[in-house]
Amino acid sequence: MIPLLRSHLVKPGQRAASDPDVGVGVGSLVRMTRGGRRRLLVATASTILLIAGCESLSEDFNDFTEKFSPPSPFQAAVWASDFNDPGLQRRGVILLSNATFGGERTYVDLYRVLSAESSDPLVQAAGIRALGRWGSPEDALVIADQLENEYRQVRLEAAIALQRVHEESVEDRIWRRLVDESEDEAIRIELAIALGQYPTDSAFQALALTLEDRSLAMNLAAADSLRVLTGRDFGIDGPAWLSWYDSTKTPFAQVEIFLYPTFERPISFFEKLAFWDPTVFEKPAPPRGLDIGGRSTYDDEDGRNPSATDSTPSSKSTKNAGEGS
Repeated sequence: MIPLLRSHLVKPGQRAASDPDVGVGVGSLVRMTRGGRRRLLVATASTILLIAGCESLSEDFNDFTEKFSPPSPFQAAVWASDFNDPGLQRRGVILLSNATFGGERTYVDLYRVLSAESSDPLVQAAGIRALGRWGSPEDALVIADQLENEYRQVRLEAAIALQRVHEESVEDRIWRRLVDESEDEAIRIELAIALGQYPTDSAFQALALTLEDRSLAMNLAAADSLRVLTGRDFGIDGPAWLSWYDSTKTPFAQVEIFLYPTFERPISFFEKLAFWDPTVFEKPAPPRGLDIGGRSTYDDEDGRNPSATDSTPSSKSTKNAGEGS
């Protein structure tokens, strides 16, 4: 152990020794003013913010450079078919599904396999998203199977994908999952949106029941779907919806065309610079398989779905307590 020399000790109030080996004495640290400490904190915070800003700038720069040399379609297809590397496979599936040629039969077949059989939940979620974008109405059956998946991300992508494909046989599975209070709120919101394309008694009752939920986001999603189904607008007033529904024989006579929602984000600085390859966002559109001509599939004498049975959520709905306009 090296002994500490007395000449190296500096008492409070004394100046540090001129010997360069002594360094900054204790007295110097004691005399540090509040202003000095404040400047030190500001400098540290500025450094942290600068690093964070550099990371954000780096991400934008990566987006910009990918405009010059994006992966080729062949490379994306190779990645999407690589079952030994889930990270690359997920990236390949996303690249293919976002491409204009992503709906080629070979790719859609791959999406189906990944949606149903992938052992990696992130790859499976990417496959479901791609299948929802490019699949046929019959693929709704494959997608609906994943509403029972153990992974939240997979169930969420399944709920979103069911907004893009219309298949009457999965409506029952959608509303049953919607009224399951143990399900994640974000997933139930997407299911409430998906029900907006099914003008049936069970869909109406499930959405009316959702208006009782404590989540305002769920209330608003259900109210919007009810508005699309009926052409009426009672907001999030559940009793008013139920009272009006019981007072009319043709609740779906003014059904509107359902459009699945899409996502938009602010365009980054470098994306604006790449004027030769402008960023274009997807527009809302009707789901594949939906008859937008007359919706005759559900029309009967009283405007309700003739196939509706006692297996509906109506028994759990609130008692009518309002008047429709």
